[in-house]
Amino acid sequence: MTYLELSEDGGGAHKFYETVVSGTRVTITYGRIGEAGQIKVTDFPTEDKARAAATKKINEKLRKGYAPAVRGVRQRRAVTRRTIASTRSTAQQAPVLWRFDSGASAFGIFVDEERCWVGNQRGDVYTVTHSGTVTGRFRLPDGVKCIVADDFWIYAGCDDGKVYDLSGKVPRAAYEIAADVDIYWLDIHDGILGVSDRAGRITTIDYEDEFQWARTGQGDYAWMVRCDEDAVYHGHSGGVARYDASDGALVWHTPSADNVLFGWQEEDAVYAATARRTVHRLAKNDGRVEAVYRCDGPVYSCATSPGGRYVFAGDSHSSVYCFAASGERLWKLGTGCGSAFSMQFLDDRLYIVTTDGTLACVDASEAAIAAARQGTVPEPVDVKAAASLPVVEPSVVLETVTHAGDGVVVECVREGERLRVRVASPGYETWNVQFPKEIREAGARYIVEGVRPSGRGGFYRTYGEIRRLL
Repeated sequence: MTYLELSEDGGGAHKFYETVVSGTRVTITYGRIGEAGQIKVTDFPTEDKARAAATKKINEKLRKGYAPAVRGVRQRRAVTRRTIASTRSTAQQAPVLWRFDSGASAFGIFVDEERCWVGNQRGDVYTVTHSGTVTGRFRLPDGVKCIVADDFWIYAGCDDGKVYDLSGKVPRAAYEIAADVDIYWLDIHDGILGVSDRAGRITTIDYEDEFQWARTGQGDYAWMVRCDEDAVYHGHSGGVARYDASDGALVWHTPSADNVLFGWQEEDAVYAATARRTVHRLAKNDGRVEAVYRCDGPVYSCATSPGGRYVFAGDSHSSVYCFAASGERLWKLGTGCGSAFSMQFLDDRLYIVTTDGTLACVDASEAAIAAARQGTVPEPVDVKAAASLPVVEPSVVLETVTHAGDGVVVECVREGERLRVRVASPGYETWNVQFPKEIREAGARYIVEGVRPSGRGGFYRTYGEIRRLL
């Protein structure tokens, strides 16, 4: 048995790699320090070939900086659970159309034209239709911090420090955050990941899971990060800042929008929800405060309708608000199912995930809100997940095939100490491919259902299923 670890003090990897040779069988276990890890078992025709294969793997890891260690000496990364008190609203009940109890406190949500996603602290991610039918369930290794989208790719950031791509049938780890980063929130734009953390830092990671830059803000407890083509917006206890996306240069810092608990963005503005019972709208170009939306309790979440015509907020007293863009409060109503940790607006509906783990759909149309303010609301439908619904877990095991079929062939090549993946099928530029690190193997070829060029150019991103080409 050979046990190795790679733990970089400056914010790099925090992994282990164990190889056990037993006769003709080689068992490899690898993962993040302090966790059970993934297991891969390979049988060889002879003991000599088994030992040779194990030695090759060990030498590869040693060249990458792994070193012999004793299991259990180094500890796993620190994890912050967001535990915030929630009280019952005294406002009139909001018109909730349906609600789904995910089973644990939740603040991961994403809503698009096809479905709603919700992820909770237990690691469960569900997909639910807009009409309230549960259609899918993923089980990730640890609590879901947030769910974000990048074009049609869906990512879930988790307490184990990994960001999982949920776009295929099986979740695969797309990014791995440095061991010294206690993640608070994530956002992604065109393959570039932004991470805000407990210490008030902002870190960016590129499409190949490689560190770009990090900056320490003028505060801590950084719950807000939003990314666009040009910038990363970072909100923490000391205010909101804009950094240049390419090199991390500070563009502006607005201290008046401090004690930030959540962030949102539109094309020309960012919104900072604060513990000071406000939502601030800041101009993206210079950080100027354009409007302040005042609530009656600390604001845990916010969102807007398209273009920022309406601004929504959720406070610690289980109330949701709607404001005109100018700052005028239009209404305040109670959720009936806890305080909204996150929210999103689509097609006259406000979707929220709450402290008690509920994903709820609120009818935010003018007629429904007017009726609710007069005390008339529909009876909400309690959505249940079918007992037969399969649970899909992350995997590093690939189906193997002998023919490419209609798929795109990509190959894994060594470039210095890095393993890169490039398209081998004809007709493509010689760009690298965003590809899960845990299934890369030098010299291997894979079949993917397709690749798309990134909007930034210079690399491809996979979509659909991945298979190993024999």
